[in-house]
Amino acid sequence: MPVEVRRSARRTRTVAAFWENGTAVVAIPARFTVAQEREWVHRMLEKLHRQGAKRSRQGKKQPATDAALAAHAADLSARYFGGRAVPTSVRWVSNQNSRWGSATPSEGTIRLSDKLRPMPQWVIDYVLLHELAHLLVAGHNAAFWKLLEAYPDTMRAKAFLEGVSFATGRGL
Repeated sequence: MPVEVRRSARRTRTVAAFWENGTAVVAIPARFTVAQEREWVHRMLEKLHRQGAKRSRQGKKQPATDAALAAHAADLSARYFGGRAVPTSVRWVSNQNSRWGSATPSEGTIRLSDKLRPMPQWVIDYVLLHELAHLLVAGHNAAFWKLLEAYPDTMRAKAFLEGVSFATGRGL
């Protein structure tokens, strides 16, 4: 299994690991020593393997890997946006607690919260399309919402996510 270590000057305390196009990526602070890097890469690879085993036991049907998610994003972009939204990276993340997804248009990256995994596929598709639309239109103006009109489950998915947020916020 290929492993890529990314050192970041902006990352000061946290370590993250994720799959990107079949490669395990471990992001660490730039100041880490070689010994710290080795220790954290080992820890994070174990975590990625545990997460993968847990997902397979749960029988999830959603795109399980970042590569599968990226391929699904390309399919959705082709179907609803004529292939105009072309992300450089699409991945699942576990550190988003207040957003279902996020996009960085300047870098072309999309991140979806792991909290979406147990949700219906049409909800995941909506969030993915929402973030793909941000690669074409920044903000939530009329042009942005016009893009999402092409997806027939937009209103239903928005209502579903609002219901989940409401229930979660009240401990239901």
